[in-house]
Amino acid sequence: MPDADTTTVREVLHAAVSSVGGVERPGQVEMAEAVAAAMEEGRHLLVQAGTGTGKSLGYLVPSLLHGQRVVIATATLGLQHQLVQRDIPALLSGAADVLDEVPSHAVLKGRSNYACLHRLRVGVPDDQGTLVEIPEGTLGAEVVALREWAEDQAENVGPGDRESAPSHTDRGWRQVSVTARECLGASKCGFALECFAEKAKAKAHAAQLVVTNHSLLAIDAQGDVPTLPEHDVVVIDEAHELASRVTQAATVELEPAAIERAARRARGHLKSGQPADDLADASDALADVLTRTEPGRLDRPTDELLDVLALVRDSARACMSDFSSEKGGGEPDAARQQARGLVDDVRLVAERMAAHGDADVLWAAEGRAGARLHLAPLDVASMLANSVFSDRTVVLTSATLSLGGSFDAVVRSVGLGFGDHEWTGIDVGSPFDYGKQGVLYVAKHLPPPGREGPSTQLADELVDLVQAAGGRTLGLFSSRRAAEAAAEIVRDRLPDLEILVQGEAHLSELTQRFVEDEHSCLFGTLGLWQGLDVPGATCQLVLIDRIPFPRPDDPLMGARQRLVEKHGGNGFMSVAASHAALLLAQGAGRLIRRVDDRGVVAVLDSRLATARYGSYLAASLPPMWRTTDKATVLGALKRLDEVASKA
Repeated sequence: MPDADTTTVREVLHAAVSSVGGVERPGQVEMAEAVAAAMEEGRHLLVQAGTGTGKSLGYLVPSLLHGQRVVIATATLGLQHQLVQRDIPALLSGAADVLDEVPSHAVLKGRSNYACLHRLRVGVPDDQGTLVEIPEGTLGAEVVALREWAEDQAENVGPGDRESAPSHTDRGWRQVSVTARECLGASKCGFALECFAEKAKAKAHAAQLVVTNHSLLAIDAQGDVPTLPEHDVVVIDEAHELASRVTQAATVELEPAAIERAARRARGHLKSGQPADDLADASDALADVLTRTEPGRLDRPTDELLDVLALVRDSARACMSDFSSEKGGGEPDAARQQARGLVDDVRLVAERMAAHGDADVLWAAEGRAGARLHLAPLDVASMLANSVFSDRTVVLTSATLSLGGSFDAVVRSVGLGFGDHEWTGIDVGSPFDYGKQGVLYVAKHLPPPGREGPSTQLADELVDLVQAAGGRTLGLFSSRRAAEAAAEIVRDRLPDLEILVQGEAHLSELTQRFVEDEHSCLFGTLGLWQGLDVPGATCQLVLIDRIPFPRPDDPLMGARQRLVEKHGGNGFMSVAASHAALLLAQGAGRLIRRVDDRGVVAVLDSRLATARYGSYLAASLPPMWRTTDKATVLGALKRLDEVASKA
């Protein structure tokens, strides 16, 4: 296989772009060459590549040519699907005309993303200790369809993963899958040779390109037993989300209902019933303490709470010690394995919470089943520095890596600033002419947003903008309540427009309806700020109701701000403003998705133009033409609507 020199990178990139009927872009070529050089030199690299650059092929081509295994980690299933179904096949097809040998690739997900043949064919007990056959009602129909699909996948050597399964709910999928702790293991399971998860794992260990997700990368970094095959390089796409996804993967929760369920499941597998009774009693004790615990961050947990956490921990340990030995011969006991997994989860979480130290944030919150506790790492930078960045080359890329014109914020969040890690950051730009394609309008004349919901002035502004655009609006709001209130206002005053609101149907259905009716509007919250790709005249106005700062009572963000301030830094700018800048950049990025897109991003929060931090936030946004003049923007939107209506 040829070396990944500049000429070869360009040749393979050209072949890959041609195979998808695309156009090679200077930024894409610059990125591919920089990634190839970083891999060869063993140097960490950050690449900001704007929308439309074609960054996937920009890192896939040098990954293909590297000669050693490369792991590619994405944040979203959408990008993972794009890589596996479109970009990598196009790359391999094009590369086949240039290279003598084309490397193999594989996808690896967490075990619960694959159907479990043991669970499907043998079953496990439900909460009452009886074997789950087929649930009644709609759920039953889901499970029947999933069982039939899984057997067909096994017979025809399919992947057996959730993405390829028929339509189903989360609850339905749980009936046909297991977590890593519930799994019997390949050495004990009678269906190991057919196991979808084991086959995916084996394929990944034989492939040069392995596509996975941030969560599995985090689990691999934290665990003692590797979940990913050994690799020389990791490419992290959507890298602006890495710290958040790793934090999510390391966050645990404890609620009385889960402890009680673990005790109930364990009871039939213990040598005596006493340890299970003690664990159930500990569950009741925790529930009692939580009724007297105010929701929010627990900087100094009470002695009573610490005592009950120790009680839960010790009771779970006693249960683990009292599990009866697995019966020799015959079928492994899946029920026992699942019960042990549930109890061990309780033990591990209670241990972490009872040992709560300065490196963790503990808080209480209300859940569907009542009050519960959460614990998250205060910072994941050191963990990433010591695991992900310590013994391999890492390439991080995203359309939004530079905040306020600097890579500093993301470098701090992922740990590249620790130790002697050397890194280089480049911005390869975007093929879009943002100054001509888009307008950034800040409603400077509006009062700062309050907590009481949309003001009269904001409501008038909202309606005027949507009316001028003829619909064609994506509304990004700070809360579901704000989105619903705005929708009610627009529906009342512009009854001829269809206003779609996140939560009223599945997001995929709402998006399809938004695309099909160009004059419709789609209003929603965080799920729409990132990842939504709706090019063309459907979306010519992106409305942002307020700067998306984290909530003042967010326990984790608040703790991180205080940590920065403790060390003499500006906690607001380092944490809250960086968080807002990232989301603003992502939200504004929903507007221009193709070279012929035109439109307006309207920010209805005057602080972007008046506050001292406004310039930092604005520097994180695409370089659109900027104005605070409402009449100019209304005129531009009306002209865009007229042109689109005639097309």
